[in-house]
Amino acid sequence: RILPPGAAAASSGPAPAPGPPRTPGPGPAMWLFSRDPVRDFPFELGPPDADPDADSLPDPAAPTPLWRLLRGRRKADGAPVSVFAHSLGPGGDPGATALARAGLKRLRSLRHPNILGYLDSLETEQCLYLVTETVTPLRRHLRLHPPSGDSGEQEVAWGLQRLLTALAFLGASGLVHHALGLDSVFVDPGGEWKLGGLERVAATRLRGPRGSPVPPPHCHGTPRAGDMWRLGCLIWEVFNGPLPRPGALRSFGKLPPGLIPPFSELVAADPGARPGPGPLLERLQRPGAFLACALVRTGLFLEHFQVRDPSERRTFLQELPPLLESLPGPFRRHKLLPRLLEALELGSADASALPPLLQVAKVLDPPEYQERIVPVLVRLFSSPERGLRLRLLQLLEEFVEFLPDATVDSQIFPHVAHGFLDSNPAIREQTVKSMVLLAPKLGEGRRGGELPRLLLRVQGGDALGPLRCNATLCLGRLAPHLPPQTRRRVLAPALARATRDPFPPARAAAVAAFAATHGCYSPAEVAGRVLPPLCALTVDPHPGVRQQVRAGGGLEEFGEGPRGIGEGCSGSWEGCRAVGEGVWVLQALKKWGGGVPVRGGVSDEENPSEEPPLEDGDGWDDDWGSLEDMELPQSPPASSPEEVGTPLEPPAPTPT
Repeated sequence: RILPPGAAAASSGPAPAPGPPRTPGPGPAMWLFSRDPVRDFPFELGPPDADPDADSLPDPAAPTPLWRLLRGRRKADGAPVSVFAHSLGPGGDPGATALARAGLKRLRSLRHPNILGYLDSLETEQCLYLVTETVTPLRRHLRLHPPSGDSGEQEVAWGLQRLLTALAFLGASGLVHHALGLDSVFVDPGGEWKLGGLERVAATRLRGPRGSPVPPPHCHGTPRAGDMWRLGCLIWEVFNGPLPRPGALRSFGKLPPGLIPPFSELVAADPGARPGPGPLLERLQRPGAFLACALVRTGLFLEHFQVRDPSERRTFLQELPPLLESLPGPFRRHKLLPRLLEALELGSADASALPPLLQVAKVLDPPEYQERIVPVLVRLFSSPERGLRLRLLQLLEEFVEFLPDATVDSQIFPHVAHGFLDSNPAIREQTVKSMVLLAPKLGEGRRGGELPRLLLRVQGGDALGPLRCNATLCLGRLAPHLPPQTRRRVLAPALARATRDPFPPARAAAVAAFAATHGCYSPAEVAGRVLPPLCALTVDPHPGVRQQVRAGGGLEEFGEGPRGIGEGCSGSWEGCRAVGEGVWVLQALKKWGGGVPVRGGVSDEENPSEEPPLEDGDGWDDDWGSLEDMELPQSPPASSPEEVGTPLEPPAPTPT
């Protein structure tokens, strides 16, 4: 409560409804059921918004501020707000109180995006409270973040554009501010300047409040000319600090070169030579002028994003990622990010909005990311637009770490799984690749049932060889995440089937997958399911596949004996001695497979013109390639056994 119990208070909102008449007698007073404006005020008041860099001993000769700035929050959702408080206690200045009430009334009636946003107000016997959007006084903002370099000039340019727009709105409404200065301008969290201090806004000329710059007697002119002179003083103070006296305006100081000509006109001795806010804004936004910078262009485009032509929106979003590093962080977080989220939710932006959205969202903390970004991404996965879903899968690596496991299992995977059966090959390809990132977040039920079933369907039934190859690689990479029973039932037979695929890279992928999962098989599986297909590939008609078997680790991993086999399995390995004694067979097969002739009378060494073998230094293919740019190995010659369907003849014994 703001007041102690029993204190009288009156709200600026609607008057409380009168209660029913009291009934005589000793019963309780019926006024207990009337509305208490203090208790029902939807905002909580916090401590003063302290300025750590302000002077600890203020100047006693300085005028008392009209408002004290407090921190507050909305009771409903805890959103931060700014609260301006004006004391109404005994000994107060009646003139200042009248100004405060006039400013509150004017702020409540003037609604514009560049004017300080009014939320609510409350008047008690001791204080007048004005609640607005969260802002910081411009004077304090400049003290904490002085403009420096190109980024600082862009922030000032964006602020001046907002301020000139607000002044042009007042002029179009027949009003004059009369008190423009650093203390009447505020900055929101996104870096936008908001015009406040509306206590003296009127259609007639009034003297500015104490402490505001007053034009020289011969420079007064019209009320509009006085506002423009004060705007010139504000620009000077933004770059040079407090203005000691009006004569200091003759020195430009640190003013950027692009602002010197308009500044000279604003502080001209002839009031008629000072431009109005509208013409000045138009001139400063021309190509090459001070306001024609990337930040201003981006902010203005976002302001009218929904009404832009779809081709213009697409071009803007495609050109946005390279500009993000030059935009201020507060602008990206509080202005750009909400606009992108809104555009994706409303359908006014296509897949081109995803890269800048995810790039901007990297600065968010994980809790805020899951609160603001993840719900939008989950809804986008259910979009019927193929281009949007394809782009989500391509960018999955950038945001998958922020997706909760339960959300992936229940809300995302059911939509992604439709991509396995999509008629578009690119979507099927990205769906297969995305399983490497999504599978660790799935529940055991999906990892043991639906996921391997869908991958096997692509591996064994897709018409495109690159997709079957990627499905084989994906099975190998997902082996540690499969339940043990599913792994024993699915992995070895699936990879063995891939060794008979007519697409050579798919057979080479099977060898790489066997090598990467060598610790997942029992001795019986190695002897009955793994070694036979690998040995058969030592005489494969394609040299790349044979080289993968020899150099890619296919037989070598299983030729090391019991040390490398079964490491990833929970069961113990019996019969190690028998397998260890048979290692010489594998070594002999490796040497024998290196020079075996294929039908056609050409061996590996005798055919240097054939394409280079499929190399994989670490036994695994990290770059799967794409259907659009994959360079496929040449098919086997027409006379090869694979084409005519005849089995390979065993090699003749070498005479000793």
